[in-house]
Amino acid sequence: MSDFIHVSVAWPYVNGDLHAGHVAGSFLPADIFARYHRLKGNHTLMVSGSDTHGTPIMVEADAQGITPRELFEKYHVRFLDTLKRSGMSFDLYTHTDTENHHRIAQDIFTLLLERGYLYPEEQERLYSTTENRFLEDRYVEGICPVCGYENARGDQCDNCGSLLNATDLINPRSKRDGSTPIRRSTTHYFFDLGKFREPLTEYLEKGRDYWRENVLNESLSKVPEQRGRPMTRDVNWGIKVPIDDPAWSEKRLYVWFEALMGYFTASIEWAHNNGQPDAWKQWWYNPQARVYNFLGKDNIIFHTIIWPAELLGISGIYNEGDPTPINLPYDVPANQYLNLEERKLSKSRKWFITMPDLLDAYDPDAVRYYLTVVMPENRDSDWKWDDFVARNNNELLAKWGNLVNRVLKFAYKHWEGVVPTPGDLRDFDREILAKIEAGFESVGQRLEAVKLRDALSEAMRLASEVNAYLDGAPWFGDAIKQDKQAAATTIYTALRCIDNLKILFAPFLPFTSEKVHSYLGYDTPLFGEQIITEYQETTRSHQALIYDGSRAVGHWEKSTLQPGQKLREPEALIKKLDASVVEAERAKLGG
Repeated sequence: MSDFIHVSVAWPYVNGDLHAGHVAGSFLPADIFARYHRLKGNHTLMVSGSDTHGTPIMVEADAQGITPRELFEKYHVRFLDTLKRSGMSFDLYTHTDTENHHRIAQDIFTLLLERGYLYPEEQERLYSTTENRFLEDRYVEGICPVCGYENARGDQCDNCGSLLNATDLINPRSKRDGSTPIRRSTTHYFFDLGKFREPLTEYLEKGRDYWRENVLNESLSKVPEQRGRPMTRDVNWGIKVPIDDPAWSEKRLYVWFEALMGYFTASIEWAHNNGQPDAWKQWWYNPQARVYNFLGKDNIIFHTIIWPAELLGISGIYNEGDPTPINLPYDVPANQYLNLEERKLSKSRKWFITMPDLLDAYDPDAVRYYLTVVMPENRDSDWKWDDFVARNNNELLAKWGNLVNRVLKFAYKHWEGVVPTPGDLRDFDREILAKIEAGFESVGQRLEAVKLRDALSEAMRLASEVNAYLDGAPWFGDAIKQDKQAAATTIYTALRCIDNLKILFAPFLPFTSEKVHSYLGYDTPLFGEQIITEYQETTRSHQALIYDGSRAVGHWEKSTLQPGQKLREPEALIKKLDASVVEAERAKLGG
């Protein structure tokens, strides 16, 4: 029986190009996981989009002298192209400025208000006397009251992860002009998170056996301190507060309050666009469905406390009176940070790698491979250019690319472009086939548990086993001349192994796996097609990335390759990288 798997991916701010940290932190792990479940035949829905609201967008728009809308439209289009080029197979990648998202976010606000989970309260906020306006979260920096970090933001400390209000900061300063803001009273709506302490604790404890330890412990430690948190802001960019009162006309919903709803609103948008308006309920109200949230460690509390509290607050209302509770995230496999050459990524210091630059210079699967190898699953990790080149050449090329290349070329040349007919399989033939076929369980178990680095390592270990098998079996040199039937058995066995390995590698290396699939003579692709398309809403259209899997035929099961199957002439699968790449790329950093 097929499972329903929802893959929710953190929504990146559209204030600059995507960088390698975004991909390693959330996009790539989500895509690997989604592709695996598609191969398994599970009903998989992968959604996300560009986070178009909030002060990060406003700050960058101010810096570029354009409006927030102009900024997000500029980068959203670039995001779509980058995600397609890097193979991110979203069923829907949209954005938060759609009519659909605005409407549902306002509905949820109204429902939470009606149910007594939101309340108005006057509070002191930081106000700039030089600009005559309130300064919201990222317009303010200061000293973290928890750990003493000097450059904490007004919403969160990047050093210790504590959620903050701008007024919590010690010695706050305006990011715009460095002036010292004053405190001034304003009224906002607060989300009463204190009412959810008990159900949140119960919810988190259910994941003790399979959640990542750091994610669970951090979340559980933060639950007791939850209290009312403001969910509106004194800004004029974002979703309007649905209160019929002129006093609220210049206030907007807090970006973290409404952006989290995007996993839900995008699911509804996807269903509507596919002509099945209720299809989203199969993931959100089916008790057997599993929802996974992929994100970076700086967003953990938003996804393990605030978002589940929002879902608990609206449970039941969107299912036409059905008392079945709405699904909370089954797992939140948050990643740590990806550093660069032993230093933290920094746009201001020009110490980062944009994905467009990476994809202009290197094949997408080479990038995907290395980002998986160094994926910061349980601790911060590091992109090092010398390691990138070494891993590409000594692992991806030497162990996998060369295996495919030499076996397929040899088969194509010596057996007139078809899979050779073997003799009786020998013990060592059956042994290597059994080892590789066991990979569907050993690699699959790791993928199920979102242990992606281990899963890729296991797949590469199995590729090494096939290389070792070829080193000891008759097939090359004098063997092909002296006993072509024995060589045929070896090559047939090796082709079966490669056919299996192509599936095991497919979630990680979709582009090259499709090539191997084609070289082996298959006509229908493993995966579907990614399409950048435009949707028309009532007042305007917007672009989105969708995944069309209607032609996909991939299966997570052992090879059925038959003797006589016609092969296609192979080409080199993996490019060798020159050592000069290292210094050339390092020279670009910080400049």
